[in-house]
Amino acid sequence: MNVKNLVFGIAIFILTVSVGIYGINTFYGKSPEYNDYCPQINLPSECIEAGGRWINNTYPPAVAGGKPIPAEGGYCEYSYIKCQKEFEDAQKKYSRGVFLIALPLGIIIIAIGGLVFGLEFVGAGLMFGGIGIIIFGVVDYWKFADDWLKFTLSLIGLIVVIGLAYYLNKRFLKKHSKF
Repeated sequence: MNVKNLVFGIAIFILTVSVGIYGINTFYGKSPEYNDYCPQINLPSECIEAGGRWINNTYPPAVAGGKPIPAEGGYCEYSYIKCQKEFEDAQKKYSRGVFLIALPLGIIIIAIGGLVFGLEFVGAGLMFGGIGIIIFGVVDYWKFADDWLKFTLSLIGLIVVIGLAYYLNKRFLKKHSKF
């Protein structure tokens, strides 16, 4: 194997993953932000207004005359249950959408890399890039998916990739057996 071709293949892989990820983020949108659902509270008055309890940053608490001495800073202790649930629901919905875009996109790129490009390093770079895009889509959504869905999607992906591999190798053998 030529080292230059290996470098080209790695560069194509990295750039394919980058184009795929940033393309999905550009056209599908960015992931939900935690602070959009659960705003950070920095003042005791805001904390109390939100129904929480302000905790001073004194460890252990400084005491004068039996009362804690207020310290600079602190944090608000209040129920994040509602905002946390809304954030997780938005994150799940977003992750599912990214997954449903990335999985077929990755398989299409793998197929294009295997079927279209005669230069082996270009095809291999694209195929690895397709795998990277699939991983990008799977990683974030996998934590939300049920086991039956993970099994089904993994099985379908495995069947598609094995079928594609057989097809490509059969096609490759036909080309070279004519000589």
